[in-house]
This record gives sequence, C-alpha cells and structure tokens, in this order.
Amino acid sequence: METKNKKSFGTQKLDDERRVRVLSPGMLVFKRFVRNKLAITGLAILIVMFAFAFLGGLVSPYTQSQVFKHDEEIMKEYATCMLSTDFRYTVREGAEFPDAARATAVLAISKGDASFTYGDKTYSLVKEGDEFYTFGDALMIAKTRTLAGKFSVDALPETGFVASPEFVAAAEAAVASRSAQFEADGTFYTLINEGKSSSIYHVEPIALASKLVVDPYNESQTSLTTSFAFRYAAELASVRGEKEFELDGTRYVVTGEENDMVVSTMDGEPICSISDILVSPNANDIFLTAEFKAVIRETIRAKETKFVYVDETGENVDYRIDRVNTTYTVRTLKESRVITMFDFPSPQHLLGTDSNGMDVLTRLMYGGRISLMVGFVVVFLETLIGIVLGGISGYFGGWVDTAIMRFVDLFNCIPFYPIVMIIGTVMDKMEIDPIKRIFILMAVLGILGWTSIARVVRGQILSLREQDFMVATEATGIRVSRRIFKHLVPNVMPLLIVQATMSLGGIIITEATLSFLGLGVKYPLASWGSIINAATNVHVMTNYWFIWIPAGLLIVLTVLGFNFVGDGLRDAFDPKMKR
Repeated sequence: METKNKKSFGTQKLDDERRVRVLSPGMLVFKRFVRNKLAITGLAILIVMFAFAFLGGLVSPYTQSQVFKHDEEIMKEYATCMLSTDFRYTVREGAEFPDAARATAVLAISKGDASFTYGDKTYSLVKEGDEFYTFGDALMIAKTRTLAGKFSVDALPETGFVASPEFVAAAEAAVASRSAQFEADGTFYTLINEGKSSSIYHVEPIALASKLVVDPYNESQTSLTTSFAFRYAAELASVRGEKEFELDGTRYVVTGEENDMVVSTMDGEPICSISDILVSPNANDIFLTAEFKAVIRETIRAKETKFVYVDETGENVDYRIDRVNTTYTVRTLKESRVITMFDFPSPQHLLGTDSNGMDVLTRLMYGGRISLMVGFVVVFLETLIGIVLGGISGYFGGWVDTAIMRFVDLFNCIPFYPIVMIIGTVMDKMEIDPIKRIFILMAVLGILGWTSIARVVRGQILSLREQDFMVATEATGIRVSRRIFKHLVPNVMPLLIVQATMSLGGIIITEATLSFLGLGVKYPLASWGSIINAATNVHVMTNYWFIWIPAGLLIVLTVLGFNFVGDGLRDAFDPKMKR
C-alpha cells in the first residue's frame, strides 16, 4: 500500500522542465494572453493586415503608381475660329520690311498719313481698300510749281522720267484737291505738299497689310497663295470689284464677296479662299482644307451651332461649334486614350480605380505599408527618447529630475497641429521628395510624442530605485548607465510594451489625419489617409463608395487590432490576475 502511494505521489512530482513551463513569467504572460479572446482576435486582425500590406503588394499585378487608360470617344477641340482683327503682312520676294517698320506703319495708318519714315528710309502708304494697305519705296521723280497761277511739272533728269500730258493733268488735279495720291498712265504716285511746290514720288510696292486670311485649297498651292504678287493682285481685284486678274500669264477668277471670296483658275479649279474669319487647327498634325474652313465660316455666318462634313474617307462627321465672346471652338468626337477614372469594381480592378486612374486595391496594399511603418517607427522613436530621458530623470532625481520634467512641460505646451501644418507648408514650398517627406513626418511625430512615455518611465523608476536589487547594484559598483538600462528599464518594459502597442493605433490615426489634410504622404505614394483624401466632396462620397470606405475600414480594423492586443497584454502582465 505504501509502495502504491509512493508511486502515485511520484507521478505528481514536478521535474525541471515542468517547473519551468509552469512557473516561467513569460509562460504565465503567454497563457493569460491566449486566454483573452479579444486579444487573440486583435492579433488575428493584425496578422491579416500585415499580410495584406506587405505580402499583397508582392502578388498584385499592378504597382501603386500605375495609371490605367482606355480608348473612348470624347468631344475634343478640333479647330478655333475668330474674326481677324490684326494686320497680316506679306513682303515682296527680295525686299525688306522689318518688324519695327511695321509698328511705325500701324501708327501711320491710324493717323491717315500717306507716308512714314523709319530709319533713313521713307515709305509710301497707299490705302487700296478697307483694311488693305500697300507700302513701297518712295523715289522722287518730279517737283511741281505754281507761279502766277500757272502749274508746271519739272521731272528730275537723273531718274529718266518724262511727264506725259495725262500725268501733268492728274498731278495738277491732285495739288488742287490737296490729295496725297493720284493715278496716271495706270500707275499710282504719291504727292507730298511742300507749300508752293510739291514733290512727286513713284512708289514701288514692297509689302502689303491686310486683315484677310488666305487659305489654300491644297498644300502644294501654299507657296503661290502666300506670295506677294498673288495676294496683291487677288485682293486688289476684289477691292476694285473686278472678277478676273492675270498673274505671270495665268488668268484667275474671283468669286464671292470682298470679305469671303474664292480665287479659281479659268478651268474652275479653286486655288484659295480669302476671308476675314481666321480658322486654325488645335493640333500641329491637323490640316484643315479650305473647303472645311469655308463650311465653318458659312455655319458661323448663319449663326448655327452644328454642321456635317464629309471627310477624306467619305464618312459623315458631326461637328459642334461653341461660342465664347468672339471666339468659336469647333469640336468633334475623337477616339482618345483617356485615364480610367472612378471605374467601378470589376474583375480587373476588384475595388475599382481612383481619380488618377490607379487601382484602389493595390494602393490600399502599398498604403498599408506606409501607415504601419510610420506607426512602428514613430512609436520606436517615442519609446527610445522617453526611456532615455525618463530613466535619467527618475534615477537621479533632484535638480536633474526637475530640469527634465520642466523640459517635458515645455514640450507639452507646443501646439501639435499648428506645428505640423507649418512644417507641411514648408515642405510643400521646398518641394521635398515624397519619400524624404515620409521620414521627416516620422521624425516630427516621434519628437513631439515622447513626453507621456518619459513620465511613465520616470514614475516607475522612482519607485524601483529604492528596492533591494538596486541597493545590491550600488554595492557591487555597477556603473550608473548599466543600473538604469540593464536593471531598471527591463522592469518597466511590460508597461512600456502595453503603452506602445496601444499608442500604435493613435499614431496610425494621426498619420491618416495628416495625410487627409494634405500634410502627410504625397502623391504618387499612398497611405490610407491620403486615399481617403480623394473623397473630399459630396459627389465622390455619395457615388464612389469604393474610394473611401475600404480605406476607412482598414484603419478601423487596424486600430481595433492594436487596441485589443494592447488590452490583452495589459491584462496578461497584471500580476494580480488569477492563474
């Protein structure tokens, strides 16, 4: 019987392994933690969040800054029209008419002068028609005199000019009527009155100024239609009401009105259109034919807003004309490569795309990395600074404790959000790189948030430094730094772990708030807060739920997870809890 009892007692004996397993403080904390269902739930949430953020980006086929586009027909600006209000100059081949001379010419036109001087040259100014002027080199060929009521013309011998009776009669009539110009023998002359005598100049046109726009019907005709001779002959014929003109042995026909005419060959082949409405393409690769421009002008003059034009492939294309003051914009449907903005969830994009055409799910994964990384780094900085200053303050006490605590009070007086807003504005002004901006943000949050941890460490060390094990460390001559960080701080670590875990959620919310306000993570990098920032207007919030609700849920779940784990650790480290 005694043997049986001894054997039974021996089965209950604790061996070394069992004693360690049962009595180890770490095992006790672990068992208490795993018994807490909320703590396990929080831990499971955090594991899922970390896997989503750090592993999800590895399996995602997209990157956080990848922009998605698609082909779509949209109304695009095709051409712009406006009434031509500026003079356009055409200079004769081989002649010179500098820009400064053109500015002087505009002033002379406004004054109604018949000539003007630029530099050492005198130019004649002939008004050929309404808003149509020619400029020429003035060569004096004769002078007029009136003595005793008798008019005479003296030709300058060096010019070789001979005054015909018709010329003399025309000059006398011009002097009598005080005209600045007259025509004789089919040539225009300029007359400058000098009192009792006048000077007659022969004008050789070297340039013209007109507000009309010339549009060739074919690109191969551009050199002809932009030449001085062609434009001068065409506009002069229109001003004089002539229906035909000849140039270099070729006759041309002028049809239409003065401000909207077409020049064609005698065979009926159109050469160019001349109009007071300027039509220009909105892209360099677009060539607008004269026929197309003519249709636009007809539509504008008819005060219509739509027209149909047959393109080079024979298809009917619809165009729309929008007017803003004196400018007309021609638009048409064009297939374009556009950004896929606010695309609803689909098999390709499980949570759709955002306002920049980026995959929301992928940005949530990469954004989680930044949000979690910011939380851990900031908590590490806070804890490190708090342990060092709190440990020194609590161990030494006296004036050292007073100085450090007043420094803590000073830090607590710093307004957090105004300081962060100022720093964010400075970084925006300096255009800090988005990656560097994250590190600056973490440093600022860590430096401004260590005071509470320092107070906790100080309070714990003040009570621990008088205990027997600290007296033993002093007796053995261990240096001060080793006493603080080797013997005191480890006894405070359970409390610090709990506080750090619970403050992680607050840091993540702070980072999300700053990013939402535009002070944190910047484009193209993503964080959960910056993703929610896209929903800053009612339209996005009410119509595109997939932009902001998933990010908000991730923040809520992560913060809850850290809080649950923090509560579980606090209960597990509590020595008064029953086993």
